[in-house]
Amino acid sequence: MGKYIPNTSTEQKEMLKEIGFASFDELFSHVPKEVKLSAELNIPSGKSELEVRKIMTGMAKKNHVFPVIFRGAGAYRHFIPAIVKSVISKENFLTSYTPYQAETSQGVLQSIFEYQTMICDITGMDVSNASIYDGASAAAEAVNMCRERKRSKALVSALMHPDYISAIKTYCHGNGMEVEIIPEKNGLTDIDYIKAHADEGTAVVFIQHPNFHGNLEKAQEIGEIAHEKGAKFGMSVNPISLGLVKSPREYGADVAVGDGQALGLPISFGGPYIGFMACTDAMKRSLPGRIVGATEDHQGRTGYVLTLQAREQHIRREKASSNVCSNQALCALAVGVYLAAVGKEGLQQAAELCLSKAHYMAAELEKIGFKRTEDGEFFNEFVTESEIPSDKVLAALEKEDILGGYPLDEKRILWCCTEVNDKASIDRAVQLIKEV
Repeated sequence: MGKYIPNTSTEQKEMLKEIGFASFDELFSHVPKEVKLSAELNIPSGKSELEVRKIMTGMAKKNHVFPVIFRGAGAYRHFIPAIVKSVISKENFLTSYTPYQAETSQGVLQSIFEYQTMICDITGMDVSNASIYDGASAAAEAVNMCRERKRSKALVSALMHPDYISAIKTYCHGNGMEVEIIPEKNGLTDIDYIKAHADEGTAVVFIQHPNFHGNLEKAQEIGEIAHEKGAKFGMSVNPISLGLVKSPREYGADVAVGDGQALGLPISFGGPYIGFMACTDAMKRSLPGRIVGATEDHQGRTGYVLTLQAREQHIRREKASSNVCSNQALCALAVGVYLAAVGKEGLQQAAELCLSKAHYMAAELEKIGFKRTEDGEFFNEFVTESEIPSDKVLAALEKEDILGGYPLDEKRILWCCTEVNDKASIDRAVQLIKEV
């Protein structure tokens, strides 16, 4: 792009004159000549705003936005009320950055506080933060915060999202924790394996509910086993599912995480998203990231302040329990506006629609030979198997502008339905698959 410096040449000369210089060359006269550029850089000259816009628009057209999607696997297309974009587009929110100075960012601090309150409401937990990039990093941070001096092993379900497992392993490689993968058994986490391998060195047992295949785990039983062994119980959850299923707290979880993308954030070709993270009061001092609390001034007026900050950049790096330092305030605001807009009843309705439509699609696919590979209850995702190659099925749908499920291998496909998938689009997809 061209130069977008707001100061005019006249203003620049006045600024130089104010500090006692006649030119920029004089300002930098102390810099040795041999390190100064003697000619223009050998790069294309800057372009006008109109030219840049045309180039960027052309690049954007290479992206294909499918009108119908049956793929989830960690990122989901949900209905987003218009008020969400309207609120987060306000300039006082859109342009604000990290709220280090509370006196200049009370509106941002309050929005974070309200977000944290809502996350605690839906998870049943006592404390929430607002600084995590996505669901994968939230899971990794959660495993890290469960570590104790004599407990440094994490038992992690094989049926967590593969990216989540990868992030957990990366974090644990750096902090010295051992990661042991709990195998799957008939589409669920193998409980017998947990009983046999959880010991006095286990810091946490971590599962995803619903799991990566969409199945509902026996979460309460797993939590009880973890606690019997003296370990913490961690859960990664789909926030929309919390409109129907029990909260992580009701299952006995000590820490609950997930990706907030489903709550008012578009898929956006991969981000930005926000990882939500909440825990019990007993674990609050191990919770990483930014936490906003409510307080009162000497006149009794409500105010907001960053609290419990003995972490990250606020103390010496080697003593920090975590080094996360992101600002997800805008995404947190979107989640807060979404939850406020839909309310308890709206979240429940969205969950019911996801559940019913996924079950309808599973039943219709089974009629044409695409049977579920696993029994048991599922939420909005499920896995089917067929003798027809997965790539052939997905190619047939893509030809008709439908993004099919996520291919697990040559025969298995992970399908997803949300409230935006209507019966007509489901029936059309099934018919197209039938004709393959």
